[in-house]
Amino acid sequence: MPHLHMEYTANLPNLNADVALLRLNNALVASGQFEEFDIKSRAVQVGAFRVGTELDERAFVHVKLALLSGRSPAIKKQLSESLLAVVQDLCEWPASVDVQLCVEILDIDRDSYAKTAISH
Repeated sequence: MPHLHMEYTANLPNLNADVALLRLNNALVASGQFEEFDIKSRAVQVGAFRVGTELDERAFVHVKLALLSGRSPAIKKQLSESLLAVVQDLCEWPASVDVQLCVEILDIDRDSYAKTAISH
């Protein structure tokens, strides 16, 4: 725990997903809320998407952070703000594209979550 999911639109050629995930993971470690080994992150480039109804070129980066329930609203807000700051600084955003950046914090039910680790 936690699980970080980043979705980003295919019309953001300067966004390096591997670098983005590493920077997001580092922000989570720096928060003091998680152990480095527990962070699982992944990125998915979205090829088919629509932002609103206008035909202007638009894009988005959406980060979802799923974590075990029980953290205070203040900690969740701190996490979302720190992740958003990382996303804002990920790359040079295309001048001709309106880009929306957002972070969502989701609670995972602590009682039903199961996990094991196989280490060598």
